[in-house]
Amino acid sequence: MALAEIKPEQVVFSEKLMKRIEELKSHFPEGRKKSALITVLHEVQDEHEDWLSVPVMDKVAEVLGIKPIEVYEVVTFYSMYNQKPVGKYVFEFCRTSCCATRGVEDLMEYTCQKLGVGMNEVTPDGMFQVKGVECLGACGYAPMLQLGDFYHEFLTKEKMDALIDDCRAGKVEKLSKV
Repeated sequence: MALAEIKPEQVVFSEKLMKRIEELKSHFPEGRKKSALITVLHEVQDEHEDWLSVPVMDKVAEVLGIKPIEVYEVVTFYSMYNQKPVGKYVFEFCRTSCCATRGVEDLMEYTCQKLGVGMNEVTPDGMFQVKGVECLGACGYAPMLQLGDFYHEFLTKEKMDALIDDCRAGKVEKLSKV
């Protein structure tokens, strides 16, 4: 069955995820459950291979009792939500002023060349992807990137080589254990 043919009722969220969504919704008054949307999308994306298909977004809308367009608007606005499959390790380079003046563009190009991909492409083995994102709020540590929940700062080509090697060796955590 093609992804576009999947209906929200065919998407199944795990019991653990549904419990978490209900807990998140409980923080808001009746009629204001949409306020949980951003956090719910993070939780759902984590459970669905780090991306949000249209059927999954439709299921989020159903669970929160909102219109699908309200979910699409948020997902398409923020770079932290992925609308197509991504690499296991997504290097999200901050590309705004502080990082730009400290050479992030060259570092992004270097990383793409090293991995043999263009910007936003996934390596053939599905392991890596390079993205440019807006300010990550770590200007004093430029150039930097975010990998999952973690920042990697004061980057150089040598640090990128080591980070890629560590990812390949399975030594890099993507998510905090909160």
